[in-house]
Amino acid sequence: MKQYQKKLDQLYTEFSSGENGLSTEQAVKNCEKFGRNVITEGKKKSIPVIFLEQYKDFLVLILIIAAIVSAFMKDVESCAVILVVITMNAILGTVQTVKAEKSLTNLKKLSAPTAKALRNGEKVIIPSEEIAVGDILLIEAGDQICADGRLVECASVQVNESALTGESVNIDKDMSDIEGEKPLAERANMVYSGSFVTYGRGKMLVTEVGMDTEVGKIASLIQNASERKTPLQNTLDEFGKKLSIAILIVCAVVFGLSMLRGGKLMDSFMFAIALAVAAIPEALSSIVTIVLS
Repeated sequence: MKQYQKKLDQLYTEFSSGENGLSTEQAVKNCEKFGRNVITEGKKKSIPVIFLEQYKDFLVLILIIAAIVSAFMKDVESCAVILVVITMNAILGTVQTVKAEKSLTNLKKLSAPTAKALRNGEKVIIPSEEIAVGDILLIEAGDQICADGRLVECASVQVNESALTGESVNIDKDMSDIEGEKPLAERANMVYSGSFVTYGRGKMLVTEVGMDTEVGKIASLIQNASERKTPLQNTLDEFGKKLSIAILIVCAVVFGLSMLRGGKLMDSFMFAIALAVAAIPEALSSIVTIVLS
């Protein structure tokens, strides 16, 4: 049974709380039992690692091989151009990745720095990190909600939950009992971390904190999301492989024809290599990165 479906008395018993909130000792116990009200970050990749990962692309590996071959052929100009292009591509890809990773930091900003709580029956202002499951928080117009909770007192409370639902219209809240499954936007007796009180005042019983809140679940999904390539990137990988095979076949045919015509072995080989370098689209990966960004 979800928190919005339970009776208030059941929640009070579950969290060892009451209408006067938690005692200081019980708040410490609840923090140990249910966790702290903190959005945790997973292990981050360093910028040098992100930069080096940009060279894993199949087409980029082909370009690196082409640059090495150009260097052996003493074609310094082609080698320099290829290296500049793939380096620019890696820089753009790194910037793009770092910007994407800032999304979790932005989620952490949705949590208010302080909250008004009842501790030992008295109103106190505490840092949001010290809020425990079972705390009674006082909310009023202008406040930012810093944990998920069930309303225990409601005087015309309206909340903006656009950060979670995308709906910009203020939502009316009440203390009605809810039966059955309801989507987040229809849970009128609940308020959620990251939302804002736009009208009215009330009290809420904290039911989830930190990574167990709806915002925390989003952060967890971001951290655990597997890196996936876009359909365009997958198509380009396939194109790069097919192009490489085609270039190798053409180079082999040219090398064979040159030998049949009586050409020298080294001259024929160098001509085939030069053809391979010329056939590789050096700017393709950079153009794709720029378009994606």
